[in-house]
Amino acid sequence: MKKTPVRKKGKTITLKFDNHDKAPEVLELFKNLKAKLPALEELLERYNSRWDYEDPVYRFYHQSYKLYYLQGSTMEIIKNLQELAPNRPLNEWFLRIVQEGTGKKFKKEDNKNWLPITRPIAEAFFHARYFLEMAVKYGKELKYPPRLMPSGWAALLYLYNLRYAGFGED
Repeated sequence: MKKTPVRKKGKTITLKFDNHDKAPEVLELFKNLKAKLPALEELLERYNSRWDYEDPVYRFYHQSYKLYYLQGSTMEIIKNLQELAPNRPLNEWFLRIVQEGTGKKFKKEDNKNWLPITRPIAEAFFHARYFLEMAVKYGKELKYPPRLMPSGWAALLYLYNLRYAGFGED
């Protein structure tokens, strides 16, 4: 339990606050994240590379059919993220983004309407890669799952439906 000194009217009082998130589902996610961290680090390194990150983004702007290969990358990342909490459904908005950005086959006529057809492919990859990046970052940085949390960890909890929106409240 962390003791936090607080000044009140010239006196210092100590507040006791336990910042450990003890929700069983969060603890299970955290345990699995720590166990799978080396594999996730390798995966992130790959999706930070020239050929698996730089080149596909270039292919989007180059209007190349090779952008469509990004869908396999997106699905590989999602598979690895789902393994962290195999019994939990992933966030509905995330799944919608993925659905709209995967399962596409290149057709020559796509070139005439490139942006609306291919932007969802890039968007799905960027969201998946973001969650992979947050998993690696907080898998390395955190010693326990906190209740007062950094935004990236909170976002990761949203991915697994372990955090809920305040409906417009920050």
